[in-house]
Amino acid sequence: MNDSSIFLRRVNLRNYMSIAKCSVLLGPLRFLVGQNGAGKSNFLDALRFTADSLNTSMEHALRDRGGIAEVRRRSSGHPTHFGIQLQWELPSGAHGVYSFKVGARPNGGFEIQEESCEVHSAAEFGVSSRYTVKSGKVTECSLPTAPAAASDRLYLVAISGQPEFRPIYHALSRMGFYNFNPDVIRELQSPDVGEVLAGDGHNLASVLKRLSDDPGCSTLPRIVELLGRVVPGITSVSHKPQGKKETLEFRQVVAGSKDAWRFDAENMSDGTLRALGVLVALFQSPAAESHRVPLVGIEEPETALHPGAAAVLRSALLEASQHTQVIVTSHSPDLLDDKAITGDMLLSVTGHLGNTIVGRVDPVSRDAIRDHLFTAGELLRLNQLGTDDSPGSSNEDQQVQGSLLEAP
Repeated sequence: MNDSSIFLRRVNLRNYMSIAKCSVLLGPLRFLVGQNGAGKSNFLDALRFTADSLNTSMEHALRDRGGIAEVRRRSSGHPTHFGIQLQWELPSGAHGVYSFKVGARPNGGFEIQEESCEVHSAAEFGVSSRYTVKSGKVTECSLPTAPAAASDRLYLVAISGQPEFRPIYHALSRMGFYNFNPDVIRELQSPDVGEVLAGDGHNLASVLKRLSDDPGCSTLPRIVELLGRVVPGITSVSHKPQGKKETLEFRQVVAGSKDAWRFDAENMSDGTLRALGVLVALFQSPAAESHRVPLVGIEEPETALHPGAAAVLRSALLEASQHTQVIVTSHSPDLLDDKAITGDMLLSVTGHLGNTIVGRVDPVSRDAIRDHLFTAGELLRLNQLGTDDSPGSSNEDQQVQGSLLEAP
C-alpha cells in the first residue's frame, strides 16, 4: 500500500448521529464492515458533512439531514452538541488538524461553538499557521489581519483566500462521497465542468468528457477495461451531446453482430450504471494536487452487481488506493474474499442499543487473517468480524485531545 495516498490520518467524532465517540486511524483503503443498521453510513456521513458545509453552508448541510436535532446524537444524556476532528496530511508534506464543534440553540437553531485549524509545513522547522474561533469571534490567528468570523459559517471558508489555508480548504471541500442512483444517471444531464463527480452521478457524462479531453490521460481506457470485465462486451463509453443536455453512450458487442452496438444510458442496467459510477469515482482524480480528489467514500459499491464482479471491484479499489484514499461501506463477503485484504484494512462497525461503535477488528480475527487461516470474507460469512473492545483498542495510539470533542 502507498501511504502517500493517505489524506485523513485520523478521524475523531463525538455525538454525531448514532456515534457517541470514536477515534480511528485511516489508511489508503478502509472497509467499514457491519450489519445493516449498525451505523456504517453515519461515519462516512460525518466526513461528507464537513465537505458539504464547506461547499455550501453549514445551514444547508444540516437542513439536508433534517436539522441539528437529527445530526446530534439522541441519548439519555441529551448531548447538545456534536464535534468532528480530522488529522490530515497533503502530498506536499503539509499536515495538521482541523476541527469544529456545533451546538444546538432553541427552535432548531445552531451555533458553531468552536472551530480551529493548525497547518504545519513540510520543513523540519517550517512555519505553522493556526486559528481558533469561538462563537463567531476570532480568539487566535497567526495571520496579521484575520477575516471576519460568523457563528453560523465555518471560518475555513472565509480564510481560504489566504495561501496558508487554501490547500487544506481545497482538499476537504473536494472529498467525494457516493451512493449512486441509476435513475439519475439515465436522465439527460446538464453540462458542467466535471471536475468532481457528484454523489449520485448526475454529472457523470461531464466527468467522462473531461477525462476523454485529456490527451495524455490513460484513466478512461482503464475504466473501460475494468467495466468490460464486469459487463462482458462493453468496448467503450463516452459523453454524448443531446441538445442542451448530455448523456452517456455505450458500445457493446452483441451475440450475432459483427460490430458493437450503440446504447444510451437509458438502455443500460442498474448494475452497469452503478459499476461505471464506482469506477469513475475511483479513477476521476487528476495528478495535479490542486485538482485531485484526495478521498473517495462509496456506499456499498457491490450493490446491483453479480457476485462474479466482486473480484474486479476489489482490484479497482486496491489499485485506486495507490493514488487516492478510499473508504467503502460493505457487508459483502465476496468483496472481502481475498488474501490481499488484510485485517488492518477493516474497521468493524457494531450497533448496541442505538449506539454505534467503530473500531479495529478484534485481535483473534486479525490474527486469523494475518496467518491466512481465513480471508476477511470468510470471517464475515461466519459473522466473526467483531470490534476490538480491549482497553485502549479504539486506537493504536492516543487520540487527539481538545475541547472540541470534550463533553459539555
